[in-house]
Amino acid sequence: MAGAAASAQDFKVGIVNLDRIFREANTSKAAQAKLEQEFSKREKELADLGAQIKAQSEKLERDAPTLSESQRNTRQRQLVEQDREFQRKRREFQEDLNTRKNEELQLVIERANRVVRSLAEAEKYDLILQEAVYVNAKHDITDKVIKTLNAGNVR
Repeated sequence: MAGAAASAQDFKVGIVNLDRIFREANTSKAAQAKLEQEFSKREKELADLGAQIKAQSEKLERDAPTLSESQRNTRQRQLVEQDREFQRKRREFQEDLNTRKNEELQLVIERANRVVRSLAEAEKYDLILQEAVYVNAKHDITDKVIKTLNAGNVR
């Protein structure tokens, strides 16, 4: 029994909080800035298109009493078609953004995992977990991982 207690004391565990790494690591912040830059133009175009459709819809409501039924129907069909196109473009934008976000997050995870492996070897950890229901602060090595990532010591 004493032997089991001694070996349990030698067992070194570390916990890493990926959510904190995604929020606090410079690599995550850089990835987020890169995505914002990459998608900001399309996002603005979508916002402009949405505003344009809304303005046309309001104009149709104002003009409806003075339009003939065929003119009103034609403009309504045009608005429906424009809205359908807008929804399609918005869906494509969201899909593209999610795909790129996942790619960038995967790169951050890969870097963080390299740091974790390096720390595990250097500091003789037996086990490092990335998620846990409860973590005693003495086992949390997230700060070390973030500090190493921010220092740029990752290959």
